[in-house]
Amino acid sequence: MGYHLDTALQKVDKRAGDALARQRGLRTVGDLLWFLPRRYLPRHADLGRLVPGAQVVVVGEVLSATTRPMRARKGRLLNATITDGAHQLQLTFFKPYGHEGRLVPGARGVFAGEVSRYGTSWQLAHPAYELFDGEPAGQDGAEGDVDLDAPLLPVYLPVKGVPSWTIGRMARVALDLLDDVPDPLPERLRAERGLPELRDAFRLAHHPRTAGEWRAAHRRFRYEEALTIQLVLAQRRRLAERSVATPRLPTRGGLRDAFDRRLPFELTAGQTAIGAQLDSDLASDRPMNRLLQGEVGSGKTVVALRAMLSVVDAGAQAALLAPTEVLAVQHHRTITEMMGDLAQGGQLGGSDVGTQVALLTGSQSAGSRRRARDQASTGAAGIVVGTHALIQEHVEFRDLGLVVVDEQHRFGVQQRDALRGKAERPPHVLVMTATPIPRTVAMTVFGDMEVSTLAELPLGRSPIASHVVANPRWLARAWQRVAEEVAAGHQAYVVCPRIGDGEDADDAEHAGQDAGQDAGQDTDEDLPADDAAEADWEGEPAAPRQLRSVVAVLEQLRAEPALAGLRVEALHGRQPPEQKDATMRAFGAGEIDVLVCTTVIEVGVDVPNATAMVVLDADRFGVSQLHQLRGRVGRGSAAGLCLLVAEQAAPAGVERLTAVAATTDGFELARLDLEQRREGDVLGARQSGARSQLQLLRLLRDEELIVAARQDAQEIVAQDPALAAHDALRERVASALDEEQAAYLERG
Repeated sequence: MGYHLDTALQKVDKRAGDALARQRGLRTVGDLLWFLPRRYLPRHADLGRLVPGAQVVVVGEVLSATTRPMRARKGRLLNATITDGAHQLQLTFFKPYGHEGRLVPGARGVFAGEVSRYGTSWQLAHPAYELFDGEPAGQDGAEGDVDLDAPLLPVYLPVKGVPSWTIGRMARVALDLLDDVPDPLPERLRAERGLPELRDAFRLAHHPRTAGEWRAAHRRFRYEEALTIQLVLAQRRRLAERSVATPRLPTRGGLRDAFDRRLPFELTAGQTAIGAQLDSDLASDRPMNRLLQGEVGSGKTVVALRAMLSVVDAGAQAALLAPTEVLAVQHHRTITEMMGDLAQGGQLGGSDVGTQVALLTGSQSAGSRRRARDQASTGAAGIVVGTHALIQEHVEFRDLGLVVVDEQHRFGVQQRDALRGKAERPPHVLVMTATPIPRTVAMTVFGDMEVSTLAELPLGRSPIASHVVANPRWLARAWQRVAEEVAAGHQAYVVCPRIGDGEDADDAEHAGQDAGQDAGQDTDEDLPADDAAEADWEGEPAAPRQLRSVVAVLEQLRAEPALAGLRVEALHGRQPPEQKDATMRAFGAGEIDVLVCTTVIEVGVDVPNATAMVVLDADRFGVSQLHQLRGRVGRGSAAGLCLLVAEQAAPAGVERLTAVAATTDGFELARLDLEQRREGDVLGARQSGARSQLQLLRLLRDEELIVAARQDAQEIVAQDPALAAHDALRERVASALDEEQAAYLERG
């Protein structure tokens, strides 16, 4: 009797099937076949012909094992000698814990690693290995499971008690006894794209004879992932096309024209072109869903404001959602100052074509909130700026026509949803970001949003020089540079990752949210990595270091000789709103020389006289955060300086900061961010990291494959929107969405 994809895994191997279900959630033959190897190690049959740097897999027996103290550093060293019957090989472990009790004379197993020369001997330093545990050949977990003739050894994610060769043997048995496998990919597509059939792809992935075979299988699986997601998005776009929005046509001689006449600068060519693009979108009866991305300081706010004024001209309202109160207040102040009497519609001294600009935040007084809500509900305020307070139930709009979301990655799907839900018809949506975070890049490449890019900086913006301060002796010079900037008539920020007022559990304000995230599965095209084989053998992890805090650094800088006589103040998110606003106003007015702060100043804060920034514990911040923070300086006529202090950082952290310092190209940094953090859950609200829905597909490597899949998906959905003629493909698409993701897409 043959197997099916939904056959219980225990029918293949009861003991191993139980372990795979318990530890990895694999319950069926289909689950097992999709549990793809993480690495393929080549075998080396002759220990007499080793080459330095070669990756080898050796089946051998332990002859001897000794542990001794290391001479050059603390700790002990384990040396073991194995033999394949003809030649010997040394194994070296710089961290013997967990190994010395297993690697005893007589133990047999498979050992894998990179060969190096030590004196007159060949050695494997800290190799990956699995022992046969003394079980007779032919039983589960024993030597009989290992295909010693196979040129490549597939290595799977670790499963306690189930070695990789047992998993490989189970996959081999399942494939041999498997009945017909429905292939989600239509035969025509497979032929056009040169892809193997699903059953063959499983065999090539689990039991390849050459690297070319597993690469062919992986290419098929990557395309299948891309097509699945593209089909979901194509179906979603088709539904969106059936949604009806109210066209918002600009009025000649109205509010926006009056605003344009008062602009003290000329719009860049990019701002003008994107403005026309937005006008076209807003005039359509299809809801706009556009991403506006541009460098820090490229003028996105002006572009968004002109779009909001067009909507007000059309008799509707616009809402601007900001992630922090500091930024919301800054946006409100900037907009009202730029508009002048145009922001005083219906008030004494206000323009006849003007409107009102309301501000709504959670920490306002009850009276202020009530006035802002009244302005929104009556339509007196054509523009309403706010934080999460905008999405509260009792906030209503007379006619919400446009939603602008600033730094959209700082909001959850439900929050953006709640604001859109305040419109009678689907409103137009404009999302802004200065450095696309991985999920934004993902959605962009996958084609879920229309994208506008501001690539040029407005006239008058100054360059920013960035340097990494990785040596503790250089920190004193950093404070001297701050003093020199202040002496030249400028101001400086000092950014800390913690507040440090004794509430450590909540101290970090966004710091480290995307710094050094686990990259999950390695996706190197030549050799997918095995997490279990890459143990830390450099020694015990260092004790967690104490991150610098605003409270401590404020006290330190007030006592710093190089900054003697300077006005140093603090700003962080836990201060009362009145204090935060007063501090920012004082800094903007030049009454504070050095502002010690958290990432509360990350986005939107605009003080042209601030030319220097010192980011302490910079390795604890993400790439996007660092670029945003750096964008707070160099906003005037004087050049900017950003010092990334990381004297306690690991080498990988310093390397990442060096890459950030090397470029101010936000789009290049977005790619760096994506490489480090992965794509996130492309079909859901998750942002990044190990929970990525994608198993093999990678945006930077597979953009060409994704574009091809998008074209194929568009053709399929155009001919068969419900995939009624593609049963296996329809099931594949349905299985790609869990309940949360389906709800996300339903909400749009």
